[in-house]
Amino acid sequence: MHVSLMITCLGDAFFPDVGVATVKLLRRLGVSVDFPQAQTCCGQPHFNSGYHDDARDLARHAITAFAKSPLVVTPSGSCAAMVKLEYPELFHGDPTWHDRAVDLAKRTHELSDFLVNVLKVEDVGARFDGKATYHMACHLRGLGLVDEPLRLIQKVRGLQLVPLERYDECCGFGGSFAVRYPQISGAMVTDKAAFIEKTAVDAVIATDAGCLMNIGGCLNRKGSKVRILHLAELLAQT
Repeated sequence: MHVSLMITCLGDAFFPDVGVATVKLLRRLGVSVDFPQAQTCCGQPHFNSGYHDDARDLARHAITAFAKSPLVVTPSGSCAAMVKLEYPELFHGDPTWHDRAVDLAKRTHELSDFLVNVLKVEDVGARFDGKATYHMACHLRGLGLVDEPLRLIQKVRGLQLVPLERYDECCGFGGSFAVRYPQISGAMVTDKAAFIEKTAVDAVIATDAGCLMNIGGCLNRKGSKVRILHLAELLAQT
């Protein structure tokens, strides 16, 4: 099987190790990976801020960049949701681009979705010696993903999974939401960090770089020893 990696803006700028881990994991599972270098932002920040014309321009670019990719995998539920849910909506009234948007949407998968529902694998041979908890990113619900990340986490050897109170509650990042409503966002992530610290774990696992950046920043300001870990980084460890 062959896929193209959609790295995402946060992955490219702040979490390059997540991209490396994703490629390492997929190759270990027998999947070949390429990286279309023309890719840029998926347009979600523009879309969420109401700049739909700009979002359409970026969507057209992404659709073109991944036109030859048989499948697209991204370690980000939010970017996958933008492609799968919002791209087709952006092009109603434009049959050509709408059809191309729907086509890319069908070929695009968030990482845990690809592993569990396409490759049909849950045990990827990963190992993590320590205690960890799991935060559910909001966009997974929009994608219809419920327990796929947990099914993968529970198969990791040596990992003691500690339940997180209100694990499926938003961390407050929400892309541009955190910029436009910093006080609300700050209160939400403070609650999330408090719940994480109560678990007394070594690491908190999530599927989106935005969540990890927000949660990790709050934990760091509190002087917490809990480290952030993307699902791809966890599953790449052996």
